[in-house]
Amino acid sequence: MIWQMPLGRAERFEERRPRVIAVFGSEEAQLQQVSEIFTLMEMAWHDCYGEVTPPEEVVDDVLSCSGGTLPGLVTAAHLAVIDARDLRIWAASRRGEAAT
Repeated sequence: MIWQMPLGRAERFEERRPRVIAVFGSEEAQLQQVSEIFTLMEMAWHDCYGEVTPPEEVVDDVLSCSGGTLPGLVTAAHLAVIDARDLRIWAASRRGEAAT
């Protein structure tokens, strides 16, 4: 049996950092704000669903729907927690595909 240490929020953000940079760029101040919004999203997700973090597919949808802006990120993160299915439909439409 292989034991893995659970990841904290900072470690999860570091794993997601390349995807975040691809959407928001590499400016540290911007990345810090994105990290703060991700923290709020994770806390809300945990309170609503009892899971530490949203699935990575939801995170990808949030990034896609953000449009690379902080206001867009807030809207997408909010929708992820309120109704991830609607977020999935929005993300699929942005990518020009049918929602699954």
